[in-house]
Amino acid sequence: MARNKVIAGEYEGSMVMGFVTPGIYATPSTPIELTKENVANYEVITEDHRKSATSGIARGLVGGALLGPVGLLAGLTAKTKGTHVIAIEFNDGNKSLIEIDEKLYKALIQRLF
Repeated sequence: MARNKVIAGEYEGSMVMGFVTPGIYATPSTPIELTKENVANYEVITEDHRKSATSGIARGLVGGALLGPVGLLAGLTAKTKGTHVIAIEFNDGNKSLIEIDEKLYKALIQRLF
């Protein structure tokens, strides 16, 4: 089951919520909205990325391309059905690695399309 949290990088430990406009709740009253206006770049760490090599090293390099050392954690995450790991780079240069469930994933992709 997805944690719906920031698992690495800026805002680590913060909840990710909102099915209309997903956001990172670093503070309870003011979410950081995950929209085209706030997100400069994102990468879904897919099963294909994970299976592209026989070890976690290649998966870490995929995440490392966007998040540097923080992205290496993407190679360590276990894929569970309905769980998605996404590397996000914000317009202000902050970077986060989030783990979200299927509902949040669909909402996020719609907002960032």
